[in-house]
Amino acid sequence: MKLKDDFITQTIDDVQFLVPVGGEAFSGVARSNETAAFIVDCLKEETTEEKIVDAMCAKYDAPRETIAADVKETLDVLRGINALVE
Repeated sequence: MKLKDDFITQTIDDVQFLVPVGGEAFSGVARSNETAAFIVDCLKEETTEEKIVDAMCAKYDAPRETIAADVKETLDVLRGINALVE
């Protein structure tokens, strides 16, 4: 899976914004916290949910189950705004 090319990110004052620039039905801006921004950054290249969980486990000191749940929740939001190519 990967972030669609129709979406770009912009970071302002340590907050990442996900902005649609193509013909997507989503017409707004998604603001990411640090965790979601890390996930979005992972999605700038082809990856899998498991690889994102692995990368987050290497960076953050949290139980794998918690990280996996956060990744799933964020991916579900991104799917909801049609921001992913799967």
